[in-house]
Amino acid sequence: MLTTVMNLGDLLTQVARRHPNEPGFITPAGAHTWSEINRRVDTLCAALRAFGVEKGDRILVHSRNNLPLFESAYVAFKLGAVWVPTNYRVAPPEAAYLAKSSKARVMIYDRDFGPYVDAARAASPALMHVVAIGEPRENELSYEAMAIGGTAQTPFPAAEVDRDDPLWFFYTSGTTGSPKAGTLTHGQMAFVINNHLADLLPGISHRSRSLVVAPLSHGAGIHAIVNTARGAASVLPGSERLDPEEVWSLVQTHRVDNMFTVPTIVKMLTEHESVDRYDHSSLRFVVYAGAPMYRADQKHALSKLGRVLVQYYGLGEVTGNITVLPPALHEEEDDAPDCRAGTCGYARTGIEIAIFADDGRRLAPLETGEICVRGPAVFVGYDDNPEANEKAFKFGWFHTGDLGHLDDQGYLFITGRSSDMYISGGSNVYPREVEEALLMHDSVHEVAVLGMPDPKWGESGIAVVVCKGGHRPSPEQLLGHLEGRLARYKWPREFVFWDALPRSAYGKITKNDVRAQLAARASEPVSV
Repeated sequence: MLTTVMNLGDLLTQVARRHPNEPGFITPAGAHTWSEINRRVDTLCAALRAFGVEKGDRILVHSRNNLPLFESAYVAFKLGAVWVPTNYRVAPPEAAYLAKSSKARVMIYDRDFGPYVDAARAASPALMHVVAIGEPRENELSYEAMAIGGTAQTPFPAAEVDRDDPLWFFYTSGTTGSPKAGTLTHGQMAFVINNHLADLLPGISHRSRSLVVAPLSHGAGIHAIVNTARGAASVLPGSERLDPEEVWSLVQTHRVDNMFTVPTIVKMLTEHESVDRYDHSSLRFVVYAGAPMYRADQKHALSKLGRVLVQYYGLGEVTGNITVLPPALHEEEDDAPDCRAGTCGYARTGIEIAIFADDGRRLAPLETGEICVRGPAVFVGYDDNPEANEKAFKFGWFHTGDLGHLDDQGYLFITGRSSDMYISGGSNVYPREVEEALLMHDSVHEVAVLGMPDPKWGESGIAVVVCKGGHRPSPEQLLGHLEGRLARYKWPREFVFWDALPRSAYGKITKNDVRAQLAARASEPVSV
């Protein structure tokens, strides 16, 4: 039986009624009020409906962070359509794949991305309408003209939706093949918003300000929707690249109290000298996710910002909604009473976590296996991909592909991705554990550990190390550092020293790229 629920697009409608003249989206060029944003969204909805866009249609959006990208989510939601945002740094063939696999009927694109449109048109016969955020080309529509000059004189009535009606295709990163469209629904996202407000951002209001330092197409977009639910304005930096000086200036100017980011960005922001020149006392919640934060980086961030860090663990398929480690459990000192070093927290409200063996046995506390979850935050499945769905939902639980264990109190410890683990001399090695130990060395800035083929051991570990300025430890010194910290079978057998590690658009180290460069021997290893 279908269950009718609130259309999530009406979150914008509601906040525009409560706080019409409060800012909703702030850019270097100025502030846009909630009533203005809602009016623009309604006008765009009416214009697209006039062009035949209906409930269930897919709207592909290829854009940098900007007001139209923020608005386009609510346009899709109110229409009952499916929002399909891309990582704007992908190549044109990758965008074309997303257009074809999502069966997008509409594509909204940012300036300078014409080749992406051309590739999408060539690949996807379903694509009927192209909307340009910048200057439209031939046979294209103008986003801004539609937003300010349409025919909507009255509020646009949001489409009636059921709990499991899709509103967002959240594409996976595609590390094990082509990206898959995780289907997020109106009912699922309603639970996620409430859960984020309860577990991550308790007490935010329309006076709050949220700084956008990650792409709105993914996790930061979920965070922005959560802030919208409370009327909290999103503040957008002017620079497309992360500029710590600008970030801390905006925190001070707008009295920012929350932001969503990833551990590597927290590291860059708190290691930059400008962190000490601006007032960031307004911060209450610096939410980080996407990967666990190395303990050394966590300690440094706490020393600069105080107890404002909030860690959560989750995948796009669970909308980031698996665990939480709140500020009260972030301690700078390892022996502090409330210190929970090494864990990503406890189960989010309404979520259950279990550790499973490959044969479906549920494992006891402290036993390592695959992290599986269930609860109302879990997506309904991958669009048009029954094979992937069967694999993902074995034994009635969603399988994350991550390895870890629960302790006796239900705190989750992540060992790594199942695809990251390697077997050396018959023993399982979890790179995350090795990386944590190496990062405690004073000269190590960043490190990535991978298992590579070895004729003697089957696989052996290679540590790719980025050193702090002016330092270059020898392999012997690094191994001496591991003495007493890590069993010898886990020690890397080679060290490679690079100037930088490759990263994704979201700031995460991309181990596939590291592996490819190692395979090509772009840098000669130093054997030990």
